[in-house]
Amino acid sequence: MGGSWAPSHLQLLGWLWLLLRDTCPVLGAGPATQAAESPGPRAVQEGMNSTVDVDCRKVRSLNDSESCVFVQTNPDCWNDGGYLNYLEGIFCLFSPDLLPLAVILYVLWLFYLFLFLAVTAEKFFCPNLSVISITLKLSHNVAGVTFLAFGNGAPDVFSALVAFSNSRTAGLAIGALFGAGVLVTTVVAGGIAIIQPFTAASRPFFRDIIFYMVAIFLTFTALYMGKVTLAWSLGYLGFYAFYVFTVVLSTWIYRRHSVAVLSHSSPDPPILPVDSEDRSSSVANSYDYADEYRPQLHDEESTVWILTRSLNPLDCQTWKRKSWYWKFIKVLKMPVEFLMLLTVPLVDLDKDDRNWKRPLNCLQLLISPVVCVMTLQSGVYGFYEIQGIFPIWGVTVLVGTFLASVVFFATSNDQPPRFHWTFAFLGFFVSALWINAAATEVVNILRSLGIIFQLSNTVLGLTLLAWGNTIGDVISDLTLAHQGYPRMAFSACFGGIIFNILVGVGLGCVLEASRNHTDVKLESDGLLVWVLAGALGFSLLFSFISVPLQCFHLNKVYGFCLLFFYLTFLVVALLTEFGVIHVGAG
Repeated sequence: MGGSWAPSHLQLLGWLWLLLRDTCPVLGAGPATQAAESPGPRAVQEGMNSTVDVDCRKVRSLNDSESCVFVQTNPDCWNDGGYLNYLEGIFCLFSPDLLPLAVILYVLWLFYLFLFLAVTAEKFFCPNLSVISITLKLSHNVAGVTFLAFGNGAPDVFSALVAFSNSRTAGLAIGALFGAGVLVTTVVAGGIAIIQPFTAASRPFFRDIIFYMVAIFLTFTALYMGKVTLAWSLGYLGFYAFYVFTVVLSTWIYRRHSVAVLSHSSPDPPILPVDSEDRSSSVANSYDYADEYRPQLHDEESTVWILTRSLNPLDCQTWKRKSWYWKFIKVLKMPVEFLMLLTVPLVDLDKDDRNWKRPLNCLQLLISPVVCVMTLQSGVYGFYEIQGIFPIWGVTVLVGTFLASVVFFATSNDQPPRFHWTFAFLGFFVSALWINAAATEVVNILRSLGIIFQLSNTVLGLTLLAWGNTIGDVISDLTLAHQGYPRMAFSACFGGIIFNILVGVGLGCVLEASRNHTDVKLESDGLLVWVLAGALGFSLLFSFISVPLQCFHLNKVYGFCLLFFYLTFLVVALLTEFGVIHVGAG
């Protein structure tokens, strides 16, 4: 009796002591002033109550012993998706003295995730999208503003989808989409004009910039309302469909007009023959000299040798010719490329065999379904059990084994099957899930870094997330300009970001609103959001006025003005974030 009575009463006395301590600070361990100045115990007690959402940034005001409990019990510190809990790793696994080391590791991992996104989108996602557009017999214009835009903007769109899934990270999406818009319309457009001054096409310029300005106005209005309704988000998608229709219609009208003018000026236009020399030269230009070192007797290659060669992301002859910088980047890319080769089917219409690798494609049929269920919602669905007995991932293994066996015994090594084009759809879906999984980790890392450094989601979005997602566009557009295609690069600046903001915001909010049956809340970070939106609107207005005044001839002066504008915007945004620029009380 005594042994069972004492603990219960001691527990009761303990709870009574906590109640008196919270009610009367004098009974606490220190003076009343010390208890009032230290928010630690109260914050920990609020964080341990799962019904209360305490701002996770308060963890920086707690001592080391309370931080771990706070991030584990406070719902505001929890991630809705992802494989790793970065906040728990910082405050529970690393000691306070190793905080700089943990931050460095997180930043390096963030950069590698950006590399993962770039490699997956460039070498696997976009090529499969191209095959799908050709298979569906879409015109170049429709494919350019839909599938090609989706391929180029996949990191931005998936990052926005992940960020909009949580109201606490919606500022990341707004900051990233607006920040990328400012970066592309100033730094990239200005860099193109500096590298290669050119004359822009007037009608596509007006069309794209007007549509983009309307998209910015829609987002500005949503920020003012503080929410995005389902109807408003559907309006985003509808407006993008109208943009696609406008592109197709304007291109059709332009072609009809060109044909009419050509028929009036020259009734019988000469047909230029294409001789064999032109054909042979074009083939020679696209010839891969590494093929000289590959075996020519394909029929004698064994299945194991084909599988080994297909999974090798490195070509030895190319490695010997490249510089040390290329080799360093290649070493970083090789794990990602090997993982993608193993799990993502890739169809290449430019090759004679259309990249048909029988053993590898059969292995991908086995592995790809497992990857799908283990990357969808961070593997939540993969561990669901049917009737409480058999997990979903086990079902996918059985289905994949059956499909791989059928394809292996029904096909040959040297001839692609007629249904080979279906692998492009599978590769598109699997690579999209890989990009979504990486984007989820990127958003979680950025939010964790924001909590550690007491930064808002908006400033992280307009800097790190925007820079990481647009680095590929910056390199590709500036390379196009350097190669003598500045007009094409300048058009890509506006066409791609229209897709990103309309589909990124629209689709992300549609999915979130339909999932929770509520409006998507936009928790703005005060003045910084309006600085960001105003900077993007002003940059578009500057180009809208200055380009026609230059008779659409873009020179180096225009380019340097855009670069100066971006640097000014970046300085103002950072000063606003750190409170140097603020709205006075009176």
